[in-house]
Amino acid sequence: MKIGLVGFAGSGKTTVFNTMTGLDVPVGYGGEVRLGTVRVPDERIDRLSAVFKPKKTTYAEMTFCDIPGEHGAERKGLSTQALTTIREQEALALVLRDFDNPAVEGDADPLRDLNAFSDECILADLGIVETLLTRARKENLPPADRARFEMMQAVLEQGRPLRTVPAEELDRSALKGYQLLSDRPLLVVVNRDEGRASEAMPPDLAARIAELGGAGLALSASVEAEIAALDPDDQAAFLQDLGLTESALARFIRTAYGLLDLISFFTVGEDEVRAWTITRGTNARAAAGKIHSDLERGFIRAEVMPYELFIEYGSEHALKEAGKLQVEGKDYIVQDGDILHVRFNV
Repeated sequence: MKIGLVGFAGSGKTTVFNTMTGLDVPVGYGGEVRLGTVRVPDERIDRLSAVFKPKKTTYAEMTFCDIPGEHGAERKGLSTQALTTIREQEALALVLRDFDNPAVEGDADPLRDLNAFSDECILADLGIVETLLTRARKENLPPADRARFEMMQAVLEQGRPLRTVPAEELDRSALKGYQLLSDRPLLVVVNRDEGRASEAMPPDLAARIAELGGAGLALSASVEAEIAALDPDDQAAFLQDLGLTESALARFIRTAYGLLDLISFFTVGEDEVRAWTITRGTNARAAAGKIHSDLERGFIRAEVMPYELFIEYGSEHALKEAGKLQVEGKDYIVQDGDILHVRFNV
């Protein structure tokens, strides 16, 4: 999963990036894109590893891409370079400044900046859709194609991002190559000063984020950077003093998984215990393909152990003896926490 961190200059975006990834990228480093990969914490993986004692434990991963912020320093529009980089991301995390920054002209206004960024994405998409519509009419493409582009144009002209269009009204499988910005999942990160680290999101901002089809969370990047530098044993106490129950990374990942409708399934054994990330609603055959293309191509069946049942019975043998092992075909919808063993023949 690749998430692009974007934001106007001075928003604290690079500090958020450093907090999430544990890296130490200098603030204001210039135009170079930086990548950082973090493992997705999961107590279920920890517990399964304790049971199987594998040679290797592999967590799901999330990659953060710190996209330079100078594209919006004066809010004159997204540069070509920024647009290209942003289009490569699976999801966008927009960092909004909600703290005083002497280096930035004007007061902090997260709602203003959210609207400005959304408007720029909509304008960029409108240019693409209008070009596609002109081509569709010129080449006399099927009416369904023209109708799709006409509907998208109407939505964008209304100032609405494409992500707000329900799946049943817009066939996104035909749009993958166009990399439309306003259709990207959007996670809004409100970056505050230390004294307001635990405050709830303002109602008007939360409402606007929901209206744009996004999800949001508030944090204080400067405080989270201090917490990340502490020993793990001291972090919980520090968070508690601030009125927080978990780190920004944990909250970010949980929010991102919810926004993207992602779940995890597991493979286990003496060699490796591993988490795999899929979209909710994925069937067993497609999930097998995440492990290896041969498993998808030669799929026969999947032996499924729901995580909670496995923990309840304590072992695969006990679960089998109780008749709780599920044998499922290719159309079985994999559930969050399923432990899969794929039988295949190529």
